[in-house]
Amino acid sequence: MKISILRNSRGGRRASAAVALGAVLALTATACGDDGGSAGGDGDEGNGKGKIVFWDNNGGVRTEIWKEVIADFEKANPDIDVQYVGIASTEYQSKVDTAIQGGGLPDVGGISASMLAGFAAQDALDTLDFRLAKSPLNGKLNKDMIESLRAAGGGDDKLYSIPTSANNGVLYYRTDLFEKAGLEEPTTWDRFYEAAEKLTNKGKNEFGYTIRGGAGSIAQALDAMYGQSGITSFWDSSGKKTTVNDAKNVEALEKYAGLFKKVTPAADLNNDFTKMVAQWDSGTIGMLNHNLGSYQDHVKALTADKFRGIPQPTGPGGKRVQVSNPVDGVGLFKSSKNKEAAWKFIEFATSAESSSKFNESAGQVPAHADAAKDEWISKAEPTKLAAEALSDGSTTIVQLPYYLPDWNTISKADNEPNFQKVLLGKMSAKEFLDTMAGQLNEAQAEWQEQMS
Repeated sequence: MKISILRNSRGGRRASAAVALGAVLALTATACGDDGGSAGGDGDEGNGKGKIVFWDNNGGVRTEIWKEVIADFEKANPDIDVQYVGIASTEYQSKVDTAIQGGGLPDVGGISASMLAGFAAQDALDTLDFRLAKSPLNGKLNKDMIESLRAAGGGDDKLYSIPTSANNGVLYYRTDLFEKAGLEEPTTWDRFYEAAEKLTNKGKNEFGYTIRGGAGSIAQALDAMYGQSGITSFWDSSGKKTTVNDAKNVEALEKYAGLFKKVTPAADLNNDFTKMVAQWDSGTIGMLNHNLGSYQDHVKALTADKFRGIPQPTGPGGKRVQVSNPVDGVGLFKSSKNKEAAWKFIEFATSAESSSKFNESAGQVPAHADAAKDEWISKAEPTKLAAEALSDGSTTIVQLPYYLPDWNTISKADNEPNFQKVLLGKMSAKEFLDTMAGQLNEAQAEWQEQMS
């Protein structure tokens, strides 16, 4: 069953915002060679040859490795030309939404679980179940990643994206700075807060932690909240009310947000992940929360002997609770006029060889089972530890509601500015979480109504 975003109040705002980005339409339509038709219209299978366009949902960060994969593909398929378009992760959703409204979608695009429901609800993506069933990939992809993408699709249990990788949250810390200060490894939240304070010397521009206050801040804040509170479900037993504003989460956020400017740089207020990572790599900050994707950046900047990447700290009773990190993947847009060639590229990009090459560069856990056995994983310690933490029973994952078409709007546009107010002391943690909870409960009710 398809859900129309235009029937939803927040979805309507998102659609309006997309239309307002009219200048982007001309650019994307020209780049894709599209006729400007509706995204909802069916495309064609094509003849399996010619040009296809691929939009990378993490352009800049993953550009070089995607270009390698594309070069390998074109060598193996000389009658197919892949045009690469790199789009920053912070801009990707708005550009796809714009193209859905006005035309100009690519053939293939990066589609992570966090944005999947919104695109599927607008009928922009082709279902991939029948293609996967006939593919050599069938039975070779991580079942949990496949199910995560199915669940994120909006409730129809269809597969709209083929997984490439999982990107787990990691606490990176400077082993050299910890050793010099006589600090224990920050494996618990108590040790984390102790280290953040002891490693801070503002006079020397040294800080214990860097907090994410700019784009992407909400997921990190939720991770810190649930990790400290120990709450293991995003919804209460009724399935109608979120636990986001539970008193334990409010207390946890108050403590976490209280780190800002006390043990973190003031610049953190506007830092997205690229600025935050670059700041940490400069060498004067003790700890950083990010995902596996930045591991290679840290190795290049600091060398592997000066830091470690470990699973998130444990909380009450020694439990580790983390919020889900979106599984990344690649999807086929419904409006493609050359679906046969586009599917060939998706198959190649998610094959064992390509999956291994891509994820070794990205530092993430491969979706392809054969790639997950490759030797490099045992040598990339954060990836190895993250994979073990997810499989040894030590970690409970709080599943975020990626299936809600409004999830990205709520967690980004609606609440990132409010989180900055919390950091600045202009809004209380309780007011912030109560506001977010009201939006989530409304979105959940609308989704449940449309699913009934």
